[in-house]
Amino acid sequence: MTDTAQLTHSPEPHTILSPSGSFRFAPLTCSIGAELFDVNLGDAARDDALFAELRELLLEYKVLFLRDQDMSRAEHVALAERFGPLEDHPAVGSDPDHPGLVQIYKDLDSPAEHYENAFHCDATWRENPPMGCVLRCVETPPIGGDTIWVNMALAYAKLPDAVKKQIDGLRARHSIEASFGAAQPPEQRQALHERFPDAEHPVVRTHPETGEKILFVNAFATHFVNYHTPEHIRYGIDYAPGSSNLLNYLISQAAIPEYQVRWRWTKNSVAIWDNRSTQHYAVQDYWPAVRKMERAGIIGDRPF
Repeated sequence: MTDTAQLTHSPEPHTILSPSGSFRFAPLTCSIGAELFDVNLGDAARDDALFAELRELLLEYKVLFLRDQDMSRAEHVALAERFGPLEDHPAVGSDPDHPGLVQIYKDLDSPAEHYENAFHCDATWRENPPMGCVLRCVETPPIGGDTIWVNMALAYAKLPDAVKKQIDGLRARHSIEASFGAAQPPEQRQALHERFPDAEHPVVRTHPETGEKILFVNAFATHFVNYHTPEHIRYGIDYAPGSSNLLNYLISQAAIPEYQVRWRWTKNSVAIWDNRSTQHYAVQDYWPAVRKMERAGIIGDRPF
């Protein structure tokens, strides 16, 4: 008979001591992600040296995970604001006492347009997409509800050289109207577009801190804006479906498991990720259970 304890027990992974010796961490895959131990994020919001170490690890591993972070909403916001000012979200409500702390509460009454189960980089429909996010689990389903993150610098590095040459200099349009707005009536969708016109970004962006090249198209990208040139087009079929086939191929790179890490949420677990170099996918496999998350998104820079 199988010992139930063997099914539920997860031995602690081999850990590495941080440079200061104040905490330990463990890489979770060969590509992306590290779990931190012996860290209180409330302290990190107040301690310059501890925060600096977290930021350096974030640049290296792209997403950091911690468990048992019973911090207040004020501490959550204070930690995120160490990275920069917070942004609100037009489709998902914020906590009224803590602007920028977005409440992503999923239950049977959740609006259909508030989907998460697509690989995406947050809010690339903005001219300045977020630089990163701090996400805390308030309530988790007993089974399911994991989130997957993807290293999009690695996704670019692994592209065939011919594809890298083909996409060099290409730019893509990103739209909230075509994503969150798609389920809305026409007048609401058009009003959303007026508030947030489509943004144009390079298909390959450069990380402003690490210098990495990053594949920067995702579920919000609708089309290339400068593909229809003599270098790419002979006849109509080269443009359509040629352009869309290339975009779909690039977007599909996020689904490659070798570039990913998958996180099993528990109450008061936290993920901090670099939105410039990753994509993520919130797995919606837990209905009719409830999942409640609170996210602080940090205003970023214009991709180049």
